Amino acid sequence: MPVEELAPAKINLDLYVTGRRADGYHELDSLTAFTAFGDRLALREHDRLELELRGPLAGPLAAEPDNLVLRAARGLAACAGRKAAVRITLDKRIPVAAGLGGGSADAAAALRGLNRLWRLRMAPADLAGIAAELGADVPVCLAGRTARMRGKGEQIELWDGLPPLAVLLVNPNLPLATAAVFGALEAIPSAGERSWPPPCEADAFLAWLGTGANHLEAPAVRLLPQIQDVLALLAAQDGCALARMSGSGATCFGLFATPAARDLAAAAIGRARPGWWLAASAIGPAAGP
Repeated sequence: MPVEELAPAKINLDLYVTGRRADGYHELDSLTAFTAFGDRLALREHDRLELELRGPLAGPLAAEPDNLVLRAARGLAACAGRKAAVRITLDKRIPVAAGLGGGSADAAAALRGLNRLWRLRMAPADLAGIAAELGADVPVCLAGRTARMRGKGEQIELWDGLPPLAVLLVNPNLPLATAAVFGALEAIPSAGERSWPPPCEADAFLAWLGTGANHLEAPAVRLLPQIQDVLALLAAQDGCALARMSGSGATCFGLFATPAARDLAAAAIGRARPGWWLAASAIGPAAGP
């Protein structure tokens, strides 16, 4: 029987750039949540390693010489001392280069799924070590739960207090490379001491989150001014408590108290910008893998 895994989209509810490391990575501090929406992986025993791409957004991945999912499978097989023999079907629904951690989420889902398919019973710490070798976002995507992520992504503090919120993801249907956005960051922004943990009640949490920022938003907007249009249109919707860019963009999110308000906003934006990509989802205790 195949093993199935959800690879939920990651949202950086806020994102502070706090420094630059000697290895070229930036130091980050981000409250990261996961939506009920994402890619899906199906994993089956096979005589060799094989990846099948499906879904409405699989096209851009076809030209990749080595998908991160394949690297995850090879890394786990090497650690377990076995052959990387599996057929993985990836149903791609998260946009590529969109600030939602799609590739990292897929790699993390592959690690979780293969751990079950191959009956390895590897401890989370061992899987996290493999995840860290694959990319900065893969460890938090492996956990798949709301967390404060620091360092270059390897320092993860899980937080169970996130209130349930409806979320609308909007992308102007334009990719934006993470390296380009960090390259356009002119200086390390000044950030004061951050209060932690956040309040758990929805109104107080949204007020707390509203005092934060995404330090990559300004350089991303300079590279792709359409992001500002997305943010303005989201913020103008009735019931939108917060509009902000996720990660390095170009996807932005709007947080809503109710699914009904989110769905009305999705319909309005869909009519106004029919060429944009939208996904209505939720964050909170019930979201994630």
